[in-house]
Amino acid sequence: MKSLHIIGSKQMGGAERWFSRFLPAMSRQGEDVAAIVRKGSELAQHHMGAIPFSTLPLRTVWDPLSRMELARAIERSDAPIVQTYMGRATRLTHLEPGRGKVHVSRLGGYYKLGPFRHAHAWIGNTRGLCDWMIQGGLPANRVFHITNFADPARAVPVTELDALRRRLDLRSDDWLMLTAGRLIDVKGQRFLLEAMAKLPAQIEDRRLRLVVLGDGDLRAPLEQQARQLGIADRIIWAGWQHDPAPWFHLADMVVFPSRDAETLGNVILEAWAYARPLVATAFRGAREIARHGEDAWVVPCDDSGAIAHGIETVMHDAGLREQMVTKGLARIRDDFSETAIIAQYRSLYAQLLDNR
Repeated sequence: MKSLHIIGSKQMGGAERWFSRFLPAMSRQGEDVAAIVRKGSELAQHHMGAIPFSTLPLRTVWDPLSRMELARAIERSDAPIVQTYMGRATRLTHLEPGRGKVHVSRLGGYYKLGPFRHAHAWIGNTRGLCDWMIQGGLPANRVFHITNFADPARAVPVTELDALRRRLDLRSDDWLMLTAGRLIDVKGQRFLLEAMAKLPAQIEDRRLRLVVLGDGDLRAPLEQQARQLGIADRIIWAGWQHDPAPWFHLADMVVFPSRDAETLGNVILEAWAYARPLVATAFRGAREIARHGEDAWVVPCDDSGAIAHGIETVMHDAGLREQMVTKGLARIRDDFSETAIIAQYRSLYAQLLDNR
């Protein structure tokens, strides 16, 4: 069955990256998908690939012209399922129930529920988020849990990795840690920088280096913090990377220091998919999917000392690292594969259409 997917963001972030991964996965699994994205957005310019899409201004959530333009585009589409992402697209989409199309809103965070209540059904990517939506008054029989999938690790030629290592001035024996995410408060990068300052410059005669993938409003303050802590020479600010594969291949470890409000944390899945040991804080998503001492080493949120101790613990224990890699790969295979997650969406769409 065909589905139409709508997002109104201008810049790339977690939801937008999921959008650019999810639609191609749907297509690979035989689903008929189309999209509407914001005119001039990064998605429209760089990330839609072979997915059929159109653009609309999607100016503001209060703009009647934007709502009318979107309503006309939805009416022209033959897709019975209309799935929206984030507040702008959801607030501009209004479909009368019982008119043949079903409006599904996918939430990836703990947003105010008011702008989402008019949808016909809701998807949350964690069970905790679904419980929160139900507690907030959404009908339990129309709230559905479908988690995210992890992309398979992309192979990268050794020559490309060697060239990247030279560009970053990395030694072959450096301990290279990687953290990824938008540079915003909820991602907790400031606590990781504090942890770096508590760690020695070398561990087992290997230099400690940290790659920060991502960009955002906090980049300048974080760079200033690194200078004040005296660790600026240990940090590599890589910026936003559309293809993070080479960086994950170079890394010896992934560290994910998000604060409690983080909903899921796709970086956990990426670390597992790329067979990298993982140190993560015990934010909401990690408490739900990570298993401390098995597939991740989980430490308290907002605690730089605990993060530093967790990093050292994992670095000094080769057996623990091997175990986390093995169990992480098993979690991807059993719980977070593309095939399994797309099958859940296919089943949900059929259920919603049967009940419309």
